[in-house]
Amino acid sequence: MTPELEKYYETYFDLFTTDGWKQFIEDVSENAKTFDVRNVPDEKALKFVQGQLLIMDKLLNWEASVEVAYNQVKEESEE
Repeated sequence: MTPELEKYYETYFDLFTTDGWKQFIEDVSENAKTFDVRNVPDEKALKFVQGQLLIMDKLLNWEASVEVAYNQVKEESEE
């Protein structure tokens, strides 16, 4: 792994340990729970809500995604 790539991942890992990140994730998680697709009036609004939920899911899973990518790169560089 290059030093630049190592720094890239370290920066994310530092971010994930902050109170601000934890608070942000809690807020996104709570906001995601408020969506109810049963009350969406039409297909256009449904697509909009689906897009919002996809973004929230990506944010909620960001930490795990970065960790998986880091471990994968680390394993590949050790081979």
